Amino acid sequence: MMGVIMYLRLGYIVGNVGLIGTLTIISLATFIIFLSSLSIATIATNTPVKGGGAYFLISRSLGIEIGGAVGIPLYFAQAFSISFYISGFSESMISIFPDWDPRYIGMVTIFLLGSLALFSTNATIKAQYFILAIIGFSLLSLFLGRPMEGVEIKMWETPTGSSVGFWPLFALFFPAVTGIITGVNMSGDLKNPARSLPKGTFMTLGVSYLIYMGLPIILASRADTSTLLQDPLVMQRISWWGGAIILGLWGASLSSAMGALLGAPRVLQALVNDRIFTKQLNILGKGAGLEKIPRAGTVFTMALTMLAVYFLNLDMIAPILTMFFLTTYAVLNITAGIERFLRSPSFRPKFKIHWFFSLLGAVGCIAAMFLINPLATISAMVVISLIFLWLKRRRMEATWGDVTRGMYLTLIRYAIMRLSKDAHPKSWRPNLLVLSGSPNKRWRLIEFANDLTQANALFTVSTILPEKSVGQDKVLKFEKQMSDYLQRRNVQALVRVIRAANPFTGAAQLVDAYGLGPLVPNTILLGDTKETKHHTPYAKMIDHFHQSKKNVLIVQDDDNRGFRHHRVIDIWWGGLKRNGSLMIILAYLLKNTPKWYRATVNIKMVVASEEGRVDAQKNLDELFSQMRTGFQYQILVAKIESFWDIQKRESANSDLVMMGLGFSRGGKGFEEYYSKLKENTASLPTKVFVLAAQDIAFEEVLR
Repeated sequence: MMGVIMYLRLGYIVGNVGLIGTLTIISLATFIIFLSSLSIATIATNTPVKGGGAYFLISRSLGIEIGGAVGIPLYFAQAFSISFYISGFSESMISIFPDWDPRYIGMVTIFLLGSLALFSTNATIKAQYFILAIIGFSLLSLFLGRPMEGVEIKMWETPTGSSVGFWPLFALFFPAVTGIITGVNMSGDLKNPARSLPKGTFMTLGVSYLIYMGLPIILASRADTSTLLQDPLVMQRISWWGGAIILGLWGASLSSAMGALLGAPRVLQALVNDRIFTKQLNILGKGAGLEKIPRAGTVFTMALTMLAVYFLNLDMIAPILTMFFLTTYAVLNITAGIERFLRSPSFRPKFKIHWFFSLLGAVGCIAAMFLINPLATISAMVVISLIFLWLKRRRMEATWGDVTRGMYLTLIRYAIMRLSKDAHPKSWRPNLLVLSGSPNKRWRLIEFANDLTQANALFTVSTILPEKSVGQDKVLKFEKQMSDYLQRRNVQALVRVIRAANPFTGAAQLVDAYGLGPLVPNTILLGDTKETKHHTPYAKMIDHFHQSKKNVLIVQDDDNRGFRHHRVIDIWWGGLKRNGSLMIILAYLLKNTPKWYRATVNIKMVVASEEGRVDAQKNLDELFSQMRTGFQYQILVAKIESFWDIQKRESANSDLVMMGLGFSRGGKGFEEYYSKLKENTASLPTKVFVLAAQDIAFEEVLR
């Protein structure tokens, strides 16, 4: 916490915004870190904390994808912070040796510090005590100093005409209070992280805040604005012994760099060990010796920081660090807030705070980011989002539980409790129950359901197992196998497996019982039955669906031709009511998918005479202009041909044929009707028979 900013840039900040402005910047930055510290303490006292610090805390709560999306930028922020501290050290060195190149000073320093970190963590930490004593001596020397001679000091004057605004200076100062992240990153090396992290963090924050609030008062009372702006080492001129400031600066910059050199490789080590990166980078996660020092990760970090030191300077690095650190603290606050808000039984921290404080910390971090640099903030969010999507596409599986399931359950409960059972037609969507059996055997059903729902509605893939040959203990195993299969095929669907005496009674039982509150399937999608002995129970099952007010879609694909080119959909239409409206809605949903968006939808209607065609044409012109579907429609005159002959000729080359399913009340005669229907349409390509049974005015959806 006592670092480069304190020695080299605090005077510059006072010179630009005055004493009150500087104290405001320090207080605001510390307040944000204080709220974040509360969140860190809450998470750290709830679960055993291992290596990886902030990444570990986030990933174990919000999941590996969000943890990785924040952890990767956090690692680079830590690595760049080493460059930041070393750049400050080099800047002070050239004030004594002006002929030296600060870039090479920095690179040599990184090599020496890295060599120490490579071989002993304990030795590196113990060296910090000596450095702390030097920093303490430098602050004492500053306290015992006196004002500059020959200058007029106006302590409470607010500078005018400053070229640097409040928020850029806040961005410049903020890295000075991010030192607590170093302690968090060393969590895996602590004997009792749950005790040490909160205690060390709050003590550090309190002591450093008192020191930081006192330093601007000393600077403003001993030096004029011009000197504060022009001399980075103004503390040297107003101290009891100026050399102590140089020693303190060296100690602070080297101490901070050493801390970051210990912390950054351990974040990288945790990322690698969680398989965030490819196997080729596994060497970066290996630990050496009893202390499990990530030597390969340390060497990699050293090389990265040397490049940054060579190409960047102190003022260029500071705003970059601020964005990455603020992002990390924002997500830590969100993590703690969500955990506390959800009240999960597994979240029982010893250090408890209200979720509001975590939310306030997150809002403070995000607001500060936008006020500092909106473009940089958006860029940081884009980077994190891209990393998240990359990790999500890799379908990574964590070996630990996280808070995401609890979040989803809370959101689901909220939505279901507010979901009306009697939905308005305008909000209707197909909530499908697919009676597919084994998914790989009737994939066409799942494919069709997936196209209809478009990831905007629910659908469930179900199968009924014979209860005589399959035990109840095998049900979950089958569900897992089906879920994995669907996931590999990029299909987002629920899975339900039940046991029954036969598939027909099992399907009826499933339709009666499946669902949650108002969230129940409204449409049953199933295949055809080919065996004659199954016609009677199949017809009774359809009758049961109809009486249950469920829409029925029967997909018939006799020759396993599928949907071929996905280019032509024919709808054989008998009017707008019931089946007719539902078929047009289904065709419209298909047209909005990548597979079917080039398809032509043809509405075909058969009339008995030419006079009937004229009347139908007039009605359809007005009707379809109101629908706004863009579908084509055609009126065919039967003359001496039968309907079935016309249909056979007109739809012979279609990719999908839809037609309504007639159904008498109580299902009387359906078995015979359906057998004749299949016989008359046997030569057609893939067909979907549509039966609208739900109590909803589907024509309202089209208006």
